[in-house]
Amino acid sequence: MRLCIHRGSHQIGGSCVELESYGKRLVIDLGLPLDAATNEIHYLPEISGLTGSDASLLGILVSHPHLDHFGLLSNVSPDVPVGMGPAARRIVNAAAPFFCGNWPEVRKGWKYESQKSFSAGTFKITPYLVDHSAYDAYAFLIESENKKVLYSGDIRSHGRKATLFKQMVSRPPKKVNVLLLEGTTIGEPNQKRNFSSESEIEEQLFNEFIAAKGLALVHTSSQNIDRIVSIYRASKRSGRKLVMDLYTAAILEATGNRNIPQTNWDGVALFIPQAQRIQIKKNAWFDLLKRHSNNRIFIERISNYPKKFILLFRPLHQADLEKGKCLKGSIYIFSMWEGYWKREDYQKTERWLLRNGIPKLSIHTSGHAEVEKLIAFVNAINPEKVVPIHTFFPQEYPKIFPNSEIHNDNEWWEV
Repeated sequence: MRLCIHRGSHQIGGSCVELESYGKRLVIDLGLPLDAATNEIHYLPEISGLTGSDASLLGILVSHPHLDHFGLLSNVSPDVPVGMGPAARRIVNAAAPFFCGNWPEVRKGWKYESQKSFSAGTFKITPYLVDHSAYDAYAFLIESENKKVLYSGDIRSHGRKATLFKQMVSRPPKKVNVLLLEGTTIGEPNQKRNFSSESEIEEQLFNEFIAAKGLALVHTSSQNIDRIVSIYRASKRSGRKLVMDLYTAAILEATGNRNIPQTNWDGVALFIPQAQRIQIKKNAWFDLLKRHSNNRIFIERISNYPKKFILLFRPLHQADLEKGKCLKGSIYIFSMWEGYWKREDYQKTERWLLRNGIPKLSIHTSGHAEVEKLIAFVNAINPEKVVPIHTFFPQEYPKIFPNSEIHNDNEWWEV
């Protein structure tokens, strides 16, 4: 079995790995680079068969629904099978209509069930559900020619599915030849610190919600389901109602998990900002709107009782909140990666906050494992080789994992 990291050996984001055995090939992830402005075709790695013209390409395995792992799928022929977790597939398809441009709708392909193996050509694939900030995320054990490759995907041990990490460490796959290990936190200045758990994030949010004199705005990803649950639980404890837009409602519905906040819950409300109303009318999303309108509220309700609400904030809310005069005594909590503030769209939000005198707080935890947990993971798997991927600092791996082997992008090598 041969392997090639097309992108990810020296960077985070845009992950893509190709495996070949007996003349048949599999691709793991087809991600959009983090610095890519669009998902245009020129970002595609040079992989034969993505247009559907080469039968030796068996398909693409997507580890989880983050753009840096699936964002180039719209450039792939619909004849190429795409594997994905069933909830992840629904989430991607629910999100796609809300975005401008050529975003993928994932059609046919394998549906994962954790630790249930399936075959593709001579490959045996076993997906493992993992703890990550993306919902329905997986690691993969790939077997062929009596060789085993474990692709960690993006993992952590401090989310609401932390037990999955413990299970993998306590009952790891055996006799792994190569572990492709993500190292997002390796080489960072704070790599030795322990990240807050989602329960601790919930407590921090609760304290801020209690103290806030007005509307609480929480800026987070609608696809960070763990964080949405933390916000909802803190909101309920503080006596406030959680308010979301139609996009967030569609994502939560797509999980298929009715233990996750939904718009028909008593503690949840739907608010449609004007920019989204235009989208709904233009695209005739009237059935979707109807499904989520049981607890719909309007800007006047928020303006009259701002202290009763927590808004899952998106920049498209800005004009409505200003016009509705909802912002006196408001707080803004940023609950995502701080690096986003370098982007122009976030700088616009920063200027909006300054204009309205709204303080910015940061309450967040990583979607990735700290180095200490990566060491525990490697010790449990006990692979012959640890190969860096999804990291800016592959040169740090040998200092942490003595059996590391560094490979460059577009380099084919034998497992």
